[in-house]
Amino acid sequence: MEKVEIFTDGACRGNPGPGGYGSIIRIKGKDCEISGSAKKTTNNIMELTAAVAALKHLDAPSEVVLTSDSQYLVKGMTQWINGWIKKGWVTASKQPVKNKDIWIELEQLSKIHKISWKWVRGHQGHIENERCDRLANIAVDKINY
Repeated sequence: MEKVEIFTDGACRGNPGPGGYGSIIRIKGKDCEISGSAKKTTNNIMELTAAVAALKHLDAPSEVVLTSDSQYLVKGMTQWINGWIKKGWVTASKQPVKNKDIWIELEQLSKIHKISWKWVRGHQGHIENERCDRLANIAVDKINY
């Protein structure tokens, strides 16, 4: 399996509001940057979408270290998702899991790739996280709203 580093971030102006995501995919020391946007979304959706888009960009099953400043994403994939699945996609407080469709997609992608989920504090000078934040905000700037 190829070793891959992925860095992701999401942004939203208003919540909900126009949003964007940015991802860096690093394979063999070479970076590929991707980004995208949505006219009406939430920050959490953009955080999850950044991870989905980056993982879908991979051509073959890979060993991935995915780094994000979103505790929602990292805890969701490392602590909460198995419980949600067992309980029929409801939270501990018996509420439907928000963004279920994206979580299902991430869970399916995690069966293809061996993913280690890593959290970093946002806006603290982490070079790749800062770059992903810029990519996400540039994507938002391109929206005609």
